[in-house]
Amino acid sequence: MALLLSCCHSLRWAERVAAHRPYPTVDALLAAADEAGYDLSRADLDGALAAESSLPPHPGAPAAARTALRAAHAAYESSFGHAFVISLDGVRPGERLDRVLAGIRSRLGNEPEEERVIAVEELRRLARARLALRLTEGLTTRHPEA
Repeated sequence: MALLLSCCHSLRWAERVAAHRPYPTVDALLAAADEAGYDLSRADLDGALAAESSLPPHPGAPAAARTALRAAHAAYESSFGHAFVISLDGVRPGERLDRVLAGIRSRLGNEPEEERVIAVEELRRLARARLALRLTEGLTTRHPEA
């Protein structure tokens, strides 16, 4: 259960995913994770969003970029009451800072309910990506390449 909660900070989501195991394939597990994300109540989603935190920039990022990111995160959190969430699955490390800054800037103009819909979808994508990563890490740890 701890592994699932590290992917999405919703007990209901983790319980829904765990309730249907064992899964025949990784794809079936990821599909179940997606489905569980769509079945969460507003309170479940609020709790999951509240448990998210803003990721710091890469330590090698320029000071100006770190300052801009902190300011953007603060503006977003002030406007919407929770950390900015975005799935960066498939985004190269060198492009992540720009993607986060652009995402925050573009979403700051949203109405609260519009932003909530986007944030919830990003949370689902993020949970799926985290789960896939945890599975990959687990397989690598158990079966190291020779």
